Amino acid sequence: MNKPMVIRKVGNSLTLTVSELAKDLGLGEGDQVYAVRTPRGFEISPYDPDFEKAVDAARKFMRTYPNAMKELAE
Repeated sequence: MNKPMVIRKVGNSLTLTVSELAKDLGLGEGDQVYAVRTPRGFEISPYDPDFEKAVDAARKFMRTYPNAMKELAE
């Protein structure tokens, strides 16, 4: 999508209307999204980057300590 977006002032806030983008992502009112700064600007995603880091750390731990994971599973 190469459509420019316009920032508007609503009360004391600045807003961006992303109706088409939200539909493409399968998002609706009340859903949370995360704006992540990248080298090219911002990426808007419904996925929490901090949660992804925690999952990656857990996977690394499980690979490093497989015996501990077997004990915890019992």
